[in-house]
Amino acid sequence: MSDDLEETIRENAAAPAKVAGDAGSVEQHPLSEQIEADRYLQSKKVARSKTLGVRLTKIVPPGAN
Repeated sequence: MSDDLEETIRENAAAPAKVAGDAGSVEQHPLSEQIEADRYLQSKKVARSKTLGVRLTKIVPPGAN
């Protein structure tokens, strides 16, 4: 179910928001909505990962022994 919902969100964000006939008029989703959909999908992807988006790194300044 989750994958179906995720795919539906991805398809809806990629598809036009409005389409008119005969004369041919197409309106895309606003960029802010597309960015929000991408953030949502990426956050779900990170939540499923083993690291949960956290990386620990040891930083050693040069010359430190």
